[in-house]
Amino acid sequence: MVGGLQRRLGTADAVVLGLGAMLGTGVFTALGPAAGAAGRWLLLSLLLAAVVATCNALSSADLAAVHPQAGGTYVQAGVRIGPWSARLAGSAFLVGKTASAAAAAGAFGAYVVPAAPTVAAVVLVAAMTAINTVGVRWTARVTWVLVTVVLLVLALVVVAGLQPGAGARPSGAPLVVPVPVPAVDPPSPAGVLAGAGLLFFAFAGYARMATLGEEVRDPARSLRTAIPLALVIALVVYLLVALAALRALGPEVLASATAPLADVVAASTFADLTAVVRIGAAVATVSVLLSVLVGVSRTTLAMARGGDLPAVLTTIGRRGTPWRADLAGGAVAAVLAALAGPAAAITLSAGCVLVYYSVTNAAATRLRLDERRWPCWTSYLGFLLCLVLAVVTGLTALSGAGRGGSVPGL
Repeated sequence: MVGGLQRRLGTADAVVLGLGAMLGTGVFTALGPAAGAAGRWLLLSLLLAAVVATCNALSSADLAAVHPQAGGTYVQAGVRIGPWSARLAGSAFLVGKTASAAAAAGAFGAYVVPAAPTVAAVVLVAAMTAINTVGVRWTARVTWVLVTVVLLVLALVVVAGLQPGAGARPSGAPLVVPVPVPAVDPPSPAGVLAGAGLLFFAFAGYARMATLGEEVRDPARSLRTAIPLALVIALVVYLLVALAALRALGPEVLASATAPLADVVAASTFADLTAVVRIGAAVATVSVLLSVLVGVSRTTLAMARGGDLPAVLTTIGRRGTPWRADLAGGAVAAVLAALAGPAAAITLSAGCVLVYYSVTNAAATRLRLDERRWPCWTSYLGFLLCLVLAVVTGLTALSGAGRGGSVPGL
């Protein structure tokens, strides 16, 4: 059966799906490497990443409202720029987000089943793919639960880090720098850019909302509200968590922490609850994986409709979901999780996501004034900043690889 997707999601559902992607493994892992790059200027890097994310979000919101079809920038760029840009955006999204799903699954395996992380990662991808084939409403309901749990865990981290007397170094095994990042002392503009590049990917979840345009009720209103709202909520959460981590650990210890948020709690009077943070990290990983796979399948559907992927992937099942696209995306993610480590998958994802958003902003510059809610200069600024961060992130990755390391990410 070939047909349209069912519009079952409201504004609140779209916000939660975006938060499920943004408040994922990035908030548990990216602060440490970013602190290694930006030092005491970590909050400036976070704000710069938020500026880039805001420009991209506004472009995504305006495009999704005008073109409320599944596929996000793949569809929008094809209309506004041309087929070549659609293929570039679609390919970048599929590769980048499938790699991101594999990285999230690998991180789950490392947290929950360290004795057999690859097996756990593959099993998790299979489980999340099965949930998506049941229907996007079930996906939204599961994400509501996961986001609630993650927010409660992050609230614990904030309270622990900002409590009076916080600031002691955590006890236990020596902290090991997880990845080589530019060690900037004193911090420099290059370090701030590198930190922003690492932190940006923690905000990239609004892309999932744009790809769900065909399943949101009244997308012209809902998406223009949901995308900026989810971004603001995520920014507030990240600022609070970063402040707590800096106060509890300081930039030097934070930069060398492999599990920074667990270390924040371990350094507080709530040390007995450190395991809760690790559980929260696992839950966040599941949340990210679930929402990423939704976006992958909807872009796969759109590319199949456009003739860039096999037509068999356009099938819509009785539950109103593109189940063959769901299965295809899950299968590729499982293979990547089995063959590539999280670090390699993250590095691939990072570069592709910036390419995707560069095309998003370029497409948004083609909107007419009466089609826009937000000023056109935000799209030009987003395009420029995406290119700058892509170059800086690429150079950081090459520098890390040259020293035998890897690059962190979501």
